[in-house]
Amino acid sequence: MEQVMMDFLRERNIHEVECVIADMTGIARGKILPKDLFLSEGEMRLPKSVLLNTVNGEQPNNMPYVGATDPDMICKPDLATLRQVPWAAENVALVIHDCQNFDGSPVGLSPRAVLRRVLALYAARGWQPVVAPEMEFYLVARSSNPHEPLAPPLGRSGKPESGRQSYSIDAVNDFDPFFLELSTFCKQHDLGVETLIHEAGAGQMEINFTHGEALELADRVFLFKRAVRETALRHGIFATFMAKPMETEPGSAMHIHQSVLDKDGNNIFTTETGEASPLFFNYIAGLERYTSAATLLLAPHVNSYRRLSRFMSAPTNVHWGYDNRTCGIRVPNSNPRNRRVENRVPGVDVNPYLAMAATLACGYLGMLEGLQPSDPTYGSAEHVHDQLPRNLEDAIMRLRECKPLSEILGELFVQAFCEVKELEFATYSRVISSWEREHLMLLV
Repeated sequence: MEQVMMDFLRERNIHEVECVIADMTGIARGKILPKDLFLSEGEMRLPKSVLLNTVNGEQPNNMPYVGATDPDMICKPDLATLRQVPWAAENVALVIHDCQNFDGSPVGLSPRAVLRRVLALYAARGWQPVVAPEMEFYLVARSSNPHEPLAPPLGRSGKPESGRQSYSIDAVNDFDPFFLELSTFCKQHDLGVETLIHEAGAGQMEINFTHGEALELADRVFLFKRAVRETALRHGIFATFMAKPMETEPGSAMHIHQSVLDKDGNNIFTTETGEASPLFFNYIAGLERYTSAATLLLAPHVNSYRRLSRFMSAPTNVHWGYDNRTCGIRVPNSNPRNRRVENRVPGVDVNPYLAMAATLACGYLGMLEGLQPSDPTYGSAEHVHDQLPRNLEDAIMRLRECKPLSEILGELFVQAFCEVKELEFATYSRVISSWEREHLMLLV
């Protein structure tokens, strides 16, 4: 393994290595090391508390989770994630690290470790989940004033989009220089991007990934977000993965298609005769039962709940149906070999490791407990709007109260994650919005 890494760095004349981990928000943290120091050290040390940062850079009381001395953890490079950074001015490599305690055990606060923990439960039963995420995001005009609403950027035509251009080829082509460079970066970065479409919102795009193993896909999503933002900056615009960046436009989701293979590579959602298996319905029932409690991991920010509203192309329910996009849980049309479930609840603002872990945990619990789903919904489910949490505070409470999910994801992690989100919510709640100044200042 060490020789492979040395050959990679030598062949590409790498000067520096970005050593990264993902914190609970999904932000890349770590160190940039000279190549020789990276090879001689073989690992990186960071404070465990780095994992507990809120999105605005604060930390809750971390003593219950890391101890009174704020100790280090050891971060070991995962060779499978070694890549060259295509947009860097010099030859720079990147490698994602796993967080370990000094005894070699995983740090349970690490999102990558949480996903590994869930995947180990599947592996113990001879199962391997297969996932395929769909990621929506917005291209927006650059702005340095956070008090001004975001707006679509200017394309090659010199005009911003004035209306919704769902599936428009010409609207995508208006940003050809951006997408051509992004496509090049994704190929060089080994991200496995499959399809590009224009989504419903003005300046809203969607990228689909080839299906694959869950940890690998989470790594690719983690890296893809950064690639998109870096490419946008090079073209004088911003790219945002906020769940609901513009008031009058639809929100952005990260729909997750998921199936499970047995040790022989057969889809356990399908019987030998091609019919839907009992485990398929158990899995759906698990999503029905536990997605509400897991919503904090699928909608982790105050802004996330602006997306989860009626008639805005986002689910507000955990009903399921065949090829029914008004349901939170959709079963796409497919042949028996590719039978799968799509979870439409996650926003694109998720930490991909935690979103994958959460949805797979829900399905696993359904199969473990032999749960039975409700009848499928054949009409519109948009009238159902009280099954998911309505705000961040509600979501925190529901996750705290769900013992089965805590046992699967790790009780210490769930407690720490909820505390990080409580601090974020408290910080947000102190902000006085423009709506309050406009409608309350002189009228109440």
